[in-house]
Amino acid sequence: ESRWPYLFGMIIVPSLIQVVILPFLPESPRYLLLEKHDTHSAEKAFQTFLGKEDVSREVEEVLSESRVQRNTKLVSVLQLLRTRAVRWQVATVVVTMGCYQLCGLNAV
Repeated sequence: ESRWPYLFGMIIVPSLIQVVILPFLPESPRYLLLEKHDTHSAEKAFQTFLGKEDVSREVEEVLSESRVQRNTKLVSVLQLLRTRAVRWQVATVVVTMGCYQLCGLNAV
């Protein structure tokens, strides 16, 4: 019983290790490219992760995916329920999640 504070204090060790190692880890190429708009650093990060020199295809892939996401129209929950094509899928997911909550599976 007297050693509980030490047990709770052990979480400090992995936290300190993470704080020390974190500055040496590379940034995410997607973050560098899409958020910071730093193409050169993103290419270097891709080269580090993939281990190859020519990463122009990967950079172009991320940029094209970003363009597609910007052109995607967001819909509200009400619009989703009104759309006949996806109504059955939404109802199935809602009923399934409701059953999970009521059957006690989460408690196990």
